[in-house]
Amino acid sequence: MIKDIQKNITESKILLKLAVPVIFAQLAQTGMGAADSIMAGRVSTSDLAAIAAGNAIWWPLILLAQGTLLALMPTIAQLNGAGRRHKVAANTIQGFWLAAFMSLIVMVLLANSDYLILYLESLKPEHLRNLKTAQIGIDFLDALKWGVPGYLFYIVLRAQNEALSITMPSMITAFIGLSINIPLNYILIYGKFGLPALGAVGCGYATAAAFWVMFIMMAIYNRMAWRVRDINILSAISWPDIKIIYKLIKIGLPIAMAIFFEVTLFTAVTLMIYPMGDGPTAAHLVALNFSSLCFVLPLSLNAAATIRIGHSLGEKRIDKAKRSAYIALFWGVCLAIMTGIVTLLFKEEIIRIYTSEPIVISLAMQLLLLAAIYQISDAIQVIGSGILRGYKDTKVVFFATFASYWLVGLPSGYLLAVTDVIVPQMGPSGFWWGFIVGLTLSAVLLMSRMKWLQKQPIEFILEKAR
Repeated sequence: MIKDIQKNITESKILLKLAVPVIFAQLAQTGMGAADSIMAGRVSTSDLAAIAAGNAIWWPLILLAQGTLLALMPTIAQLNGAGRRHKVAANTIQGFWLAAFMSLIVMVLLANSDYLILYLESLKPEHLRNLKTAQIGIDFLDALKWGVPGYLFYIVLRAQNEALSITMPSMITAFIGLSINIPLNYILIYGKFGLPALGAVGCGYATAAAFWVMFIMMAIYNRMAWRVRDINILSAISWPDIKIIYKLIKIGLPIAMAIFFEVTLFTAVTLMIYPMGDGPTAAHLVALNFSSLCFVLPLSLNAAATIRIGHSLGEKRIDKAKRSAYIALFWGVCLAIMTGIVTLLFKEEIIRIYTSEPIVISLAMQLLLLAAIYQISDAIQVIGSGILRGYKDTKVVFFATFASYWLVGLPSGYLLAVTDVIVPQMGPSGFWWGFIVGLTLSAVLLMSRMKWLQKQPIEFILEKAR
């Protein structure tokens, strides 16, 4: 009993040591989006609504690409645990090739986003249509697209380092990005130093520049740090290796699709709320933006769990992997309770940071109340997906998230929000009740799969994780 407690404490220390820098790195990255929303919201409700529409297109695309690249984490963690660090550089180089290919696709899609945004604007009732908002959203994405390669190249190096249990550089580079993003926002949004005032469009250029700086800083670290001196990426440069890239896609695509389905649950709702007008759209963005900040805490444990489980399976320590899974879940639930309480107690103060518009404040307070409710189920499902990713059991994550979000969560939210089938139309709040339903179902399904997998023979688990 005492030995188990000691092992739990030791594992908690290791997990939190990995997770804390990732928490700050994610907070810094999410903080860039928060800075965009807060600073653009001071310009006008139209600018805030335009960023909401732009982000509804940006996030599903960039996270689909990012999720695929996250296949590097369990792959490299397992190589490291098995004592095969000499193979890490070759996998990282192929990650760069994959990132370059996906960057091209994402940039082309963002360059043609005007068709979707103008279509969404046409869905609004005539008295709510605002072509200025639509054009700002189009120009925002046009500016942001130039940062796509820098961001995805940064993700490759970040995934490599975190898989090797080196998480501090991610935190430092992310804060460097944030420290560049905020002053650039100020200059470009409000037109300082003789430059034109670009409003929300300035956020796009500032964020794109910050992404490239983050990549350059991470590349400098990888070149100079003694902890990765044995992993010489430059000496491993080669042409695309279809075998390695296919393996990365095979592992990463289900991860990417799972992330895509979760993110598009939120962004699809944004697009459905958009025709309701700038006020509801802005309120939805405020609530979504703050809940994303809260989501950073369990998301960091998602990454830590993947790293620890992948490393343990490389050592062929099944018991150690199982312990890491449950310790990660324990801390995730604790943090979710904490963020839920903070959201409930300070929801009005939080919203006033973003906007002073009475209608936006009133609507956003309702949405933050619902955001507080789903914190625990959201934490369990995201950490559960990280656990299964560590076991390389990613296909189930894909199917569970698709069923939970798109077959249950979104339809139930739609029925509550815009129809009278169950209750009188609830407006935006109905969609957020749909979030609660979808995230809770996802948590149940992923936990069921984790428990089933951990009961399988050792040989089965190790073979699956190869």
